[in-house]
Amino acid sequence: MTRVLAIAAAALLLGGGSAQALRLPSAPACPIFPANNPWNDRVDTLPVAADSAQIIASIGLDTGLHPDFGSGLYDGGSIGIPFDVVSKATPRSKVTFDYSDESDHVGYPIPKGVHIESGSDRHAILVDKSACRLYELSDLQRTASGWHAGSGATWSLRSNAVRPAGWTSADAAGLPIFPGLARYDEVARGVIDHALRFTVEHTRDTYIYPARHEASSLTDPSLPPMGLRVRLKASVDISGFPRQARIVLQALKTYGMIVADNGSNWYISGAPNPGWSNDDLHTLGRITGSDFEVVDTSSLHP
Repeated sequence: MTRVLAIAAAALLLGGGSAQALRLPSAPACPIFPANNPWNDRVDTLPVAADSAQIIASIGLDTGLHPDFGSGLYDGGSIGIPFDVVSKATPRSKVTFDYSDESDHVGYPIPKGVHIESGSDRHAILVDKSACRLYELSDLQRTASGWHAGSGATWSLRSNAVRPAGWTSADAAGLPIFPGLARYDEVARGVIDHALRFTVEHTRDTYIYPARHEASSLTDPSLPPMGLRVRLKASVDISGFPRQARIVLQALKTYGMIVADNGSNWYISGAPNPGWSNDDLHTLGRITGSDFEVVDTSSLHP
């Protein structure tokens, strides 16, 4: 079995333009979006964007990559953005929203003991393995009158459909969060075969596909728009990094990462898991902004 997984991982790293992202072991019947979804598209052979140097400089040439996930607890909760796998048996709950006109008003399968991200964003990610549907909520709170959130969105994991133009989601860019998380089960199997999600401090007042929403009033053309995709340069030597870090870095070479929210520069997102080695992940800080380039993704569309 180990040899089969190794061969499969190698094939994904050397193969064509898109890959079917590894399925969750706890939801094996569900794809994590179609193979030709932007999150699953390889970008290692796409051209460098003409404004790459200016945009990378605006994010920070000397700032190190930071894994905003790992093992253990921080601020009373897990390090990273957790998710729960639910099913048709999970009771549906009504949720009220701050951004009601841009939220999906459906019953959300919030399980007892739902895992909510620590800190101010308080994301809740719910993967329905029965319907292969993804539900995401931001700033989820239990109030005296029921569940309340900043915003909420849902997607079919079998579809490439995006949010209406100009709509937010549980993420500022109007994107799903789950497909951009680094997951320990992927690293345990030897490959992350999709783009990752990351944040930057300042974004431009626009968005590009697959993002659907901007969250800035700044017009400086050197700032990244929501949905911008960057990749680790092919020339960067990652052979000396520990295994977990090396697998993350290879994903950043092959699939890159997408600007999804405003936050600290070069912070990449993942799901918490006790299997992560925080020492290994912290070596990612040796990679700085100067090691990245902006990808021209104008050719990408399902």
